Amino acid sequence: MIFSSIEFLLWFLPVFLIVYGITPSKYRNLTLLVGSIVFYAMGDAGNLAPLMISVLCNYFIGLHLAKRSPRTLWRKRLLFVTALSINIGILIWFKCRGGSAGLPLGISFYTFQILSYLIDVYRGDADREYSFLKFATYVVMFPKLISGPITRYGEVKYSLYNRTFTMQGLEDGMKLFILGLAAKVLLADRVGILWHEVQVTGFESISTPLAWLAAIAYSMEIYFDFWGYSLMAMGLGRMLGFELPVNFRRPYMARGVRDFYRRWHMTLGQWFCRYVYIPLGGSRQGEIRTIFNLFAVWILTAFWHGTGWNFFCWGGLLWICIVLERQLGRLKFVHKMKVLPHIYLWLIIPVSWMCFAITDLSQLRVYLDKMLWLVPGISGGYEDAWKALSTYGGLLAVSGLACTPVIEKLYNYGKDKILMKILLAAVFWYCVWRLILEGNNPFMYFSF
Repeated sequence: MIFSSIEFLLWFLPVFLIVYGITPSKYRNLTLLVGSIVFYAMGDAGNLAPLMISVLCNYFIGLHLAKRSPRTLWRKRLLFVTALSINIGILIWFKCRGGSAGLPLGISFYTFQILSYLIDVYRGDADREYSFLKFATYVVMFPKLISGPITRYGEVKYSLYNRTFTMQGLEDGMKLFILGLAAKVLLADRVGILWHEVQVTGFESISTPLAWLAAIAYSMEIYFDFWGYSLMAMGLGRMLGFELPVNFRRPYMARGVRDFYRRWHMTLGQWFCRYVYIPLGGSRQGEIRTIFNLFAVWILTAFWHGTGWNFFCWGGLLWICIVLERQLGRLKFVHKMKVLPHIYLWLIIPVSWMCFAITDLSQLRVYLDKMLWLVPGISGGYEDAWKALSTYGGLLAVSGLACTPVIEKLYNYGKDKILMKILLAAVFWYCVWRLILEGNNPFMYFSF
């Protein structure tokens, strides 16, 4: 079950909110946990048992990780290393067999959340949670279970103990949820059709301009798909009394690849920074060591997304860009540039997304050749690009505008006005109508 489905929008969510609202405050964690288990079972019942076994085992491990005396420290270190090895080993095992059997829904996200909890407790950055109900609710709560945002325990601990369910929170959360639903249904699913048409046509047959248009379409699709999901998750969290972390901050307005990935999937980047990059030494041990640390982070980031060689090409390309940006950043005139860094970003990111999207390396080479050299289409001209532009040009323009602060500022200006509330209600039911007509598309990050 996904957020952008009739089943969720018109059945699960209304019923759950009613039950959750009438539940006494002290039992709401139980209601949320049971509802989340039902939500997960409706999407991937076969892997519900491994999820709950993982929650139970890691709960007991966490109870024994808090540091006490020097005499027991070695036991805690052994337990800590064993727990990390098992959790990471299970994730690697599923990743390596994912092509034939499929990944358990949300395993990358809930495993990283469990790892963050264990590491924080071991370090002393967080207190161990004695309540199994609260720990299980933290891991399994449905707004963030499937595709994040990756949330550290400390970010929601207070809400697990003390939160309120209010009409204002319900209204504010619904507004965010509708914005995310619109981003998914009206932008991501629509603009992505161009990319899927090019896949069906075959990369050998397209012209260079169409290759760029399709790459831009995919760039918009994956952004509005994942950003839409994150907004919906934040909205659901706010309805229930939780403030989930922001996952995107206008990445296509960045001034380079390094800045882009500070704004894109921010909770994953922060996870790798906190638990990999900084423990390796960060940027404190010289430039060579910093370059190695960045390489380790991007190789692991690539593996987190999948075991295909295309992901390592994607991660390697981004690592090279970031290293070059670090070196150029030492030159004073670079910081004075206003437009060129944006143009560079808008050229490199679509190329990098093709490395991410095309799993067959031979086909990836064909596509990159099309992008990097001026090649006509199968008819000997660029008519295919003009046809695509006439069909999708308006949608691409709206998507590009939605990447800027313009729409966000308009929303913030009028979000409390009655006209905006009416508009959002209309958008919601329009999205429902589109879903009834066309069905729903799974969120792209469900496959990770």
